[in-house]
Amino acid sequence: MDSRIRASFARQNMMHTMGAELTHIGDGEVIITAPILLSSRQQHGVAHAALTFAIGDTAAGYAALTKLPSDQEVMTAEIKINLLSPGQGDYLRATGKVIKPGRRLVVVTAEVHAITDGQEKLIAILQGTMAPVQI
Repeated sequence: MDSRIRASFARQNMMHTMGAELTHIGDGEVIITAPILLSSRQQHGVAHAALTFAIGDTAAGYAALTKLPSDQEVMTAEIKINLLSPGQGDYLRATGKVIKPGRRLVVVTAEVHAITDGQEKLIAILQGTMAPVQI
């Protein structure tokens, strides 16, 4: 499972552009971190919501993939985000988790925290549905 997800993540050009790293893979849980680069900030100097959404969606998707057989991949069917606080910090950490695995749909969630000097603040919650696809 671990090597499959790492190989897939390595093909994610968007994640490379954002400086994101896959930092944890577990059964039904994946963690992705990304620095808040100058190129990832919005006009107020904090992380752009696009960065928050991208790593949250990706962490949730890979969490779903940990529950699927090796002949399947996953695509986001729908996902929503609640932005709770500005993404101010050194980096963001997205923790994706499977809520309910299924054959046709996998319900997922992700929490995104902003981290500064070891202090973390919850800045967003995502909830969505991933659809398994044959490869």
